Amino acid sequence: MSENLVHITDDGFEESVTRSSLPVVLDFWAPWCGPCRMMEPVLDELASEYAGKVVVGKLNVDENPKTAMAYDILSIPTLLVFSGGAVVKKLVGAMPKKRLVEELAPWVG
Repeated sequence: MSENLVHITDDGFEESVTRSSLPVVLDFWAPWCGPCRMMEPVLDELASEYAGKVVVGKLNVDENPKTAMAYDILSIPTLLVFSGGAVVKKLVGAMPKKRLVEELAPWVG
């Protein structure tokens, strides 16, 4: 996993996500989820390519249920894009890198 991917927890969520000066792409995932594992290399690349422009984080829903419940995460993988501490985009399901980059363009451009 890339050193640019940030592991987010319930305890560190506010500091790492809602107080971030950069947009945050947060992946809600679990180790047993096949589509989540498919997204990991895509997010790894995104984190490296957009380092300094956007924070790419992962939150394990099994280990951090409080945050997952607070944002009504019903299916994984779910990506939430935060800007200024607020959710500005929600993407559900695995997707190719090209589509993800297109979806995130307004915030990571």
